[in-house]
Amino acid sequence: MHRPSASDILQGNQSYYSLVIGVAKRARAIAEEAEENGEILIEKPVQLAVEQFARGDYKLVEREDIGKTLE
Repeated sequence: MHRPSASDILQGNQSYYSLVIGVAKRARAIAEEAEENGEILIEKPVQLAVEQFARGDYKLVEREDIGKTLE
């Protein structure tokens, strides 16, 4: 698969920060799953996570209230 850019993955007003956090969390889960199952990954977990987001297997969900102050 080609290397998707962040702009290829992001939709609407999604932030780069959310993409980085989402990919990091998914990559961590991939690595943990591989370790639990005794698998050896050929690709790096981050690359696998990016590909999964690019294919639409995983989607970013942003909270509406981020940045609002508490009163």
